[in-house]
Amino acid sequence: MPGWARPDELKRGAERNAEEDAGKKTLRMMFEMKKALTGSTGARVVKMATLAAGFLLAVGVVQARAQAVATGNGKLGPAAPVTYANKWELYGGINLMTFQAGQNLPKRMNLGGGEILGTYWITDKIGIAADYRGEAGTTPVVANPYTTRPLVYMNMGMAGAQYRGPKNQHAALNYHAYGGVAHGVFDSSTGNIPAQFNNVGLYSNRTKPIFALGASIDFNRSKRLAVRLSPDLIIEHFGTETREFFAISGGVVYRFGKK
Repeated sequence: MPGWARPDELKRGAERNAEEDAGKKTLRMMFEMKKALTGSTGARVVKMATLAAGFLLAVGVVQARAQAVATGNGKLGPAAPVTYANKWELYGGINLMTFQAGQNLPKRMNLGGGEILGTYWITDKIGIAADYRGEAGTTPVVANPYTTRPLVYMNMGMAGAQYRGPKNQHAALNYHAYGGVAHGVFDSSTGNIPAQFNNVGLYSNRTKPIFALGASIDFNRSKRLAVRLSPDLIIEHFGTETREFFAISGGVVYRFGKK
């Protein structure tokens, strides 16, 4: 009938519009990234990180629009929504972290273990969180005839906040800041060393303040499940000075409960 478009024509039109939106958004974001390359190094890093996240999420939005195709009998409809309307969120994953197990040790060590994080979302963007990390690893020490790489344990308990940034059906970018205490066990495998060689450069067992500042990106698998990648800047004070280390975690997020 004149003036009426067939369902297949509507579908092709929606796909063409999505492709045009993708091209426009990509060009706009590339132009902004080019501008971000000017200025100081710190400003460039911040700008590029923000724009990269925005670029990925913008492309995700366009993809979601393009995927709003026929669901049966020629009808158009969106994919099942990821609404982020959950009250609670649980995360579990593997955590890796660098550390220095003694004030004057010449080299750093690597710790590996697990992380459990629980978040209660007060609003759509702000959540309070409790985090536990348990890790272990071997460390180089001062030269001695009894041990070269003794085992070190670390247990960390922190609390803080998450802030949910850009998000869409496919992914969400979160920022977090946690603070608490870490208990290090440094003598678990040095008990057989005679007293005259007992000072191999390790800290004594102690509990000290620790902080984790970072971000995470969640890749949604469904409304409730997501895969998370989360890098951190770790700040600790086990010795006589404050030191910074790097950590990264990867695992699964489960969302539940309604606000």
